[in-house]
Amino acid sequence: MSNVLELKQIKRHFGVGETKVCVLKGVNFALKAGEVVALLGPSGSGKSTLLQIAGLLDSPNSGSVWVNGQEINTKNDAIRTQVRQRTMGFVYQSHLLLNDFSALENVMLPMLIAGQNQTAARERALILLDRMGLKKRAQHRPGQLSGGEQQRVAIARALANQPQILLADEPTGNLDPQTAESVFKTLLNVVAETGLAALIATHNPELAQKMHRRITVQDGQIVELK
Repeated sequence: MSNVLELKQIKRHFGVGETKVCVLKGVNFALKAGEVVALLGPSGSGKSTLLQIAGLLDSPNSGSVWVNGQEINTKNDAIRTQVRQRTMGFVYQSHLLLNDFSALENVMLPMLIAGQNQTAARERALILLDRMGLKKRAQHRPGQLSGGEQQRVAIARALANQPQILLADEPTGNLDPQTAESVFKTLLNVVAETGLAALIATHNPELAQKMHRRITVQDGQIVELK
């Protein structure tokens, strides 16, 4: 299968002179449709930086980011934003839901921003919440939901615009082990059903073992784990 995401010779440093810290040192990585890859590594190793660059939220000092065979990181802000909206979904450790909106409204919001009409956005949001086992909780606000339920809403929101690529940064990091296992199982099922490509940063080796591949960042380079 073709690569939906490619990172080529990505280098990223922060600071200048004596304060310069090289986080990524020529990273090469490819992600195929339907593939779920675990990104492992200790805090500070560069996992989040790698995800930010892959998601076009940060720019490398050198190297290129390719999405569906096109180099994107050199494009202007408007094009990069359009690519993010159309092809990528993001899930973070903190759910980042809007507390004044219901679960349904939180999932609808990305579709409305992308220009979807309200009726169609509501219909798809309900389908996604149902897939997450939250149909009966659609009208509840985040404060009325458990941590696991809030993260399921966040996953539904990430899938709202039918992305090809899902980027997740410690999506179960704030959950207890049992809830984390349940949320992760739901996430894997959705990926399998939709053919998404997913890159998931995690500290949990047990969850990582359930993915197709495992990689880590060591001394600024990607290393494949067996």
